[in-house]
Amino acid sequence: MADASNESGARAAVGFTPFRGLDSAEDVVLQWDSSSSDQARQSMIWDCPRDEAVAYLEAVDEIQSALETLSVSQSNTRDLSRAQNLRQLAMARLEEEFRHLLLEFSDSIDPEWLLENCSRAGSFSSRRLDDAAAEEAVEAARSSDDEEGADYELPFSRPLGEMKPLVDLIPPAVVPDLTDIAKRMLAAGYKRECLQVYASIRKNALEETLKRLGVERLSIDEVGRMRWEDLEVKIKKWNQSTKVSLKALFASEKRLCDDVFAGAPETVGGSCFNELGKGPMMQLLSFGEAVAISRRSPEKLFKILDMYETLRDLLPDIEDIFCGEACAPLRSEAAGILMRLGECARGTFADFESAIQRDGSKTPVPGGGVHPLTRYVMNYIKFMCDYSDTLKLLFGEKDSDLPDAEELHNSLKDSPRFSSRSDGGDDVSGRGCSTELSPLAVQTIWITKVLLSNLEEKSKLYKDLSLTYLFLMNNIHYIVQKVKSTEVRALVGDDWVRKNTSQVRQFASSYQRAAWGKVLSCLRDEGIHTSGSFSSGVSKQVLKERFKSFNLAFDEVYKAQMSWVVFDEQLRDELRISISDKILPAYRSFLGRYGHYLETQRHPERYIKYTSDDIEEYLNNLFEGYMFSQSSKELRRRGSNHGSSHHGSSHHGT
Repeated sequence: MADASNESGARAAVGFTPFRGLDSAEDVVLQWDSSSSDQARQSMIWDCPRDEAVAYLEAVDEIQSALETLSVSQSNTRDLSRAQNLRQLAMARLEEEFRHLLLEFSDSIDPEWLLENCSRAGSFSSRRLDDAAAEEAVEAARSSDDEEGADYELPFSRPLGEMKPLVDLIPPAVVPDLTDIAKRMLAAGYKRECLQVYASIRKNALEETLKRLGVERLSIDEVGRMRWEDLEVKIKKWNQSTKVSLKALFASEKRLCDDVFAGAPETVGGSCFNELGKGPMMQLLSFGEAVAISRRSPEKLFKILDMYETLRDLLPDIEDIFCGEACAPLRSEAAGILMRLGECARGTFADFESAIQRDGSKTPVPGGGVHPLTRYVMNYIKFMCDYSDTLKLLFGEKDSDLPDAEELHNSLKDSPRFSSRSDGGDDVSGRGCSTELSPLAVQTIWITKVLLSNLEEKSKLYKDLSLTYLFLMNNIHYIVQKVKSTEVRALVGDDWVRKNTSQVRQFASSYQRAAWGKVLSCLRDEGIHTSGSFSSGVSKQVLKERFKSFNLAFDEVYKAQMSWVVFDEQLRDELRISISDKILPAYRSFLGRYGHYLETQRHPERYIKYTSDDIEEYLNNLFEGYMFSQSSKELRRRGSNHGSSHHGSSHHGT
């Protein structure tokens, strides 16, 4: 059908009389005028056979053509007024039909189907939304529907391609009808009415779909007062629904808007979409704003980074979908919220450092084991590596707040246990010049230094110096193992690992000297030998005291350490072997040199309580962390009974 505006000049040239066309057009329009026709009140034109809609559109075109001709000639004011009245009736009817079609086919979309469609189209990264997470999101969306339940059958909307998340929000067969109506309303000067109907209905459908996806209207105060456990769930839901909204809903809504208003100036479809999409999009963005300015705490970091990555990855979609001058404020708001989420992440990381420094728990860990703070901090750093690229970007953008290498080096150099003398005095990274480190690497190393400083203070809670060293050995070993077994190693470097491994060995040696030095001192030869013609060369009295001193020292050390722990199996075995290599040869040698001098004495078992095999067995039971092991009970039994008959000559063997 030729455009009416293109035909008006041709009709006037051949002597076209407008009222001839108006007569037939008037019959059609009045037939469907609800104020004068029962048929019009009972049915809609586009619900009838197709030729009814075609006839009505032709009548509208005739009226519009007649109006253009009459406006030019200005020869018949009666027919001009008549045509204007008919156009008004026709536009009212088209607006009603337009609304009816939109309402009939503008259903919200099943969230389960929508998530599956987006996942199939590759719109989500595998790290952020796996199948289990999708199911969880769908379940959450279902629970947010009315109590009466909702229809979860797949809607008529369908994916347009395996790799495209776009969906047909309205059946493709209906779109041309909407386009035909919109074209006539715009040509007749009813742009405002047309766009208002379209925007209001489509906006309601969009908001309903977002609601079913779990998007809520939350104020900044509501987010600020929310428990972290609840906020964490809502952040996860926000990440999913925002991706679905940008990749599928908003993009599909924009395409539908362009299709319905095809042929109209580009600004028409664009302004209509902006009108219906800005509000729902701002609702999504406002939640990000609320989280970004809410109270910070270390446990929020990773969820904030999730939100940052989501919004960062979707910014190109926002720029593309919400284009044009009218949406410039929205695009600016999205970029601003992204920036504030980044600032929040940096600030949260700084709060994490402060939380480590402030942790002043005064209860020593039983047995010198790994402190809960150590486990928490290292697991935190491990999870950070999942976001290493993002964190490098964030810290690279603003590294003025980071401690430099000199500050890192000097901050703990005065510590007697973490002296810089052990690592040659270079920077804390162990990787040479600080310029070789990324800001994230510097920050990670700094966090471990802050943790070590705190652990040093906690080690002073132990009254036994040897347990202090064991505690530090356990915790630094845990830190090193966490670094070695994760991507943190690539961040801090192998030199850092080697130097801190050396620190573990140093504390292990310090523990052994403090714990077993007194035991070994009982096995020295000094003071045992005597001189004189009637002397055997050995003072039996000194020898008795020396064996008694050894027994007492070994009992004290062992009993004290029955509850001490070394959780790492390899470290535990290495430490046992190292202790045995010092104690067993010394005891065997001492027993071999002097044990026979006490054979003839009464009750030699009072002095020689242990065979070398006994000592070996006890040492092999160290660091299991149990108080009432069989070997411990046996030790107490022997200590109270001062031995039995089998502690005789068998002690003399080596």
